[in-house]
Amino acid sequence: MTRPRVLFVSRERIRLPLAGAQERKWAAVETVVEPRVLAAAPAGAPTRGGPFRLAAPGRPGFADGALYYLALPARIARELRSFRPDAALVQGVQEAAAFLIGRRLARDDAKLILDVQGDWHESTRLYGSPFRRLLNPVNDALPRLVVPRADAVRTVSTQTSGLVRELGVEPLAVFPSYVDADAFLARPPAPLPATPRAVFVGVLERYKAVDTLVEAWPRAASQLPGAILHLVGDGSLRDRVRALTEQLPAQTEWSPELDADEVSRAMDDAWLVCLPSRSEGLPRVALEGACRGRAIVGGNRAGIPDVVHEGENGLLVDPDDPDALAAALVRVLSDRAEAERLGAAARRTGEEWVVTPAEYGARIEQLVRDVLAG
Repeated sequence: MTRPRVLFVSRERIRLPLAGAQERKWAAVETVVEPRVLAAAPAGAPTRGGPFRLAAPGRPGFADGALYYLALPARIARELRSFRPDAALVQGVQEAAAFLIGRRLARDDAKLILDVQGDWHESTRLYGSPFRRLLNPVNDALPRLVVPRADAVRTVSTQTSGLVRELGVEPLAVFPSYVDADAFLARPPAPLPATPRAVFVGVLERYKAVDTLVEAWPRAASQLPGAILHLVGDGSLRDRVRALTEQLPAQTEWSPELDADEVSRAMDDAWLVCLPSRSEGLPRVALEGACRGRAIVGGNRAGIPDVVHEGENGLLVDPDDPDALAAALVRVLSDRAEAERLGAAARRTGEEWVVTPAEYGARIEQLVRDVLAG
């Protein structure tokens, strides 16, 4: 059977050459479709290789996002003319709007599959510079224009499916984002270490409630002598995280970047994974932590309750309440037996949700073939 040609479009930063989870993911995808990938590259990394056509960071840095989206329609039109895909899997309504423009420029008829992995309202409210909020009216109007024009929609959670249905569109497929089973599920859970630790993994932005965590940790740390919070990630709130490490140097660690295997080891070194987000489509980090048999302290918003069940495999808190977050951290980090009980249940949750690379590739193939057949 001939593999369909699929153009993948997203704002994701992909580092070439591929390694670890990314290598396993795209290898699985390439067995079932012929891909071409339009995305972004980290600073100093290659921008071309195999099916990847990546955009280097724009200059000046504060204009990187705007420059990316301004250039995206022309980049898409170029690939539609040269690659001639059967369909495009496009992550996000902003990218889908660029695809619709690019498709018109190229006078092409490739099918648009909109991939909704989060709440589109939050991209201008809880991410990056406060000046992004000036774009709220445009950002709120865009889904009403784009979603009904997609040939199909794929969602990842109860929340994202609800967003699409509010616009009168039924998702063609609902399945989780890729979670690397090899890095997070292949090994049995490690015993909890002697030192109670919490680990946060994610971009340092308001939608991840990093500001709440920075407020909560000193309150929790005062009740947990010797406990450590390890933050993994980078973003616009890095100065707050840096200040926290200076305020509590013996109880706070910060790693701006780790690969999937390093994240897995960081979770093994912790008693719990903290994900107090205000907005998540499907909480991939929570699933990864669950696979490693770690309790999850998560925000009681959006897609997190799909994975974290209060008192069963973790605790849910208001992401705007630092006192509640501090209390949840203290509850787990002060009670090894409780951390082990929640972690054991979390492992079962991870086993239920995670798919192998081959299974993920099969779902992508089925989605594309259903769209092309319909």
